[in-house]
Amino acid sequence: MAEKIQISINDKIVKVNKDTYLLDAVKKAGFGIPTLCYHKDLTPDGNCRLCTCEIEIKGRRKFVTACNYPIRDEIRVFTDSKRVKEHRKLLIEMYLGRWPEVPIIQKIAKRLGVTESRFKSSVTDDNPAACILCGRCVRACKEFMLEEILGFAGRGIKRHMTMPFYEVDPHCIGCTSCAYVCPTGAIKIVDDLNNPFDPVMIRNHGMKINAEMATLDKIQNRMREVGTANIVDVMNAYDLLPVHNYKFGSHPETYKIDSKMLKAKYFTQGMADGCWKGCSMACAKTVDGFRLKTGPYRGQLVSVDGPEYETAAGAANMGCFDGDFLVEFNFYCDTYGIDTISAATTIAFVMEAFEAGIITEKHTGGLKLNFGALREVLELLHQMAEGKGFGVDVGQGIRWLRKKWVKEYGADEKFLCDISTESKGLEISEYMTKESLAQQAGYGLANKGPQHDEAWLIFMDMVNNQLPTFEDKAEALYYFPLWRTLFGLMGLCKIIWNDIVPANNKFEKEAAKIPEHVNNYFKFFEGMTGKELNEQKMLLQSARVYNLQRIMNLMLGFGTREHDTMPYRAKGPVTKEEYVSRAERYDKQLKEILGVDPEGKSTEEKMAILRKYREEQYEKVTDAVFKRRGWTKNGVPTIERLKELGIDLPELIEIIKNHQE
Repeated sequence: MAEKIQISINDKIVKVNKDTYLLDAVKKAGFGIPTLCYHKDLTPDGNCRLCTCEIEIKGRRKFVTACNYPIRDEIRVFTDSKRVKEHRKLLIEMYLGRWPEVPIIQKIAKRLGVTESRFKSSVTDDNPAACILCGRCVRACKEFMLEEILGFAGRGIKRHMTMPFYEVDPHCIGCTSCAYVCPTGAIKIVDDLNNPFDPVMIRNHGMKINAEMATLDKIQNRMREVGTANIVDVMNAYDLLPVHNYKFGSHPETYKIDSKMLKAKYFTQGMADGCWKGCSMACAKTVDGFRLKTGPYRGQLVSVDGPEYETAAGAANMGCFDGDFLVEFNFYCDTYGIDTISAATTIAFVMEAFEAGIITEKHTGGLKLNFGALREVLELLHQMAEGKGFGVDVGQGIRWLRKKWVKEYGADEKFLCDISTESKGLEISEYMTKESLAQQAGYGLANKGPQHDEAWLIFMDMVNNQLPTFEDKAEALYYFPLWRTLFGLMGLCKIIWNDIVPANNKFEKEAAKIPEHVNNYFKFFEGMTGKELNEQKMLLQSARVYNLQRIMNLMLGFGTREHDTMPYRAKGPVTKEEYVSRAERYDKQLKEILGVDPEGKSTEEKMAILRKYREEQYEKVTDAVFKRRGWTKNGVPTIERLKELGIDLPELIEIIKNHQE
């Protein structure tokens, strides 16, 4: 617990935490102090001096700037003494003499009883939006964006704010953070050359979002600091990190590839690094000067884009808890044009099959593909890229491998189906879904398969506990895929929707939707096109596209219920080893949810009971989602649904008519 200090403010006794800034304590006590350079989201600077107060320590008095004075002793504070008043009046006269038309200066002057200035400056600026040299923009650039693009130049009356060498700095991404904190409107944002319908609307909402990302991320996800690697820490803590082909959800060696390790040892640029110019989240990260140990570029120093969460989690899935391996695997996947998710998930599947004896070194060309085999994984990756050896087979993906092993090696098809972490032919992205029915169905019922785009439900369900009931999960599986479809249609990133949330979001009626941010997207659309968009119109637009996608799946032979299933590994424990590792959790579920006393039952018996229940739950949620989407029980859009959406075209009706109930 923080140490408390008792102080007196204008003879009012207040208790505050040690190191609380005096300005915050004064506000808490109910007193007001004028400020110019202070901003709640920036480190206090004290350069305007208007917040000056008089304090008394052990009988001695002195002036301090309240915004950056940390309270560490019992003090008496005087915010409105005669000396303080005279000091502030003198300061505001000087400001008024140089910037007489700036509204915020006029407002403070009026409050202090100053109507005109005795000081006439040789550089008086009558512009109401003049720069008053408060320094907020300089600090915002450095603190929000980890850049130093803005700074002061000149001395005395020639002091001014500028960019280096008086040129537009190429590192400026147009984040608008400087304009957000400017108290006078001195910083103008140049309108986009894409000619939006209402640039002011876009700018205002954009500035608001940029400010949120810059100020809230550091206390929510730290993505601007460590990128998406922060999710490794969260998933491991919640037992949701895929380990050993999704057998387990955490591992004691995760610290070797978590965000702390990556930041301390690998990430090198020390700045916000955006995917595109203008993003103030800037969650991309880079490893510079990394010397490769394998492959065609062995021995060379390279720069590596990332690694992001999916790559780090993929390493955990393969049991490869090694930072150098992670960075090298990341580099070669990028260089070869190989998806890190599909590669890692497929190799993890191969590793489990190897350890289960389904395949041997005879099949792998001598590679001992146990979990954690760092050198062998990299060799296999090179083979996949070069079209050589066992890499040719692995490059075909999990579904192809399973069919081959059953047909040619006589492998146990049921076991392989259970551990084949793919759906619709696409490998599952790197989240362990056993305990999240919402995420299981989020992957399985997605038209495009278990792709990373569909992964946010696991946060809502397991981390934030925003989907507590079966009905909540079913509704989420209707609404959120349509919402994500809108992102794709508009070409917008989803990170600014739910990775950073408004401070008051928890008080919203539908907090999981993050309503304030949903409205921001609607305003972006309206500002760009001039057409109003709301939730009802969004759902209609997205539902049209989503149903067209489903019909296209049907045309390709994949658009029915049988293709919307997930392997049991994604739903529950396949092996005895998995059940035993979480026996307390599973036994508790049997007893509290199913009313089954686990005492005296074998692990196999308990696994069978749990499996029956979990598979039934998946089928029930599938029924509920299909009904909510207006589809048949077999997962085909009904003719009535196409009519509701206004897409009952003869060509589409022809495709679905034989699949109606």
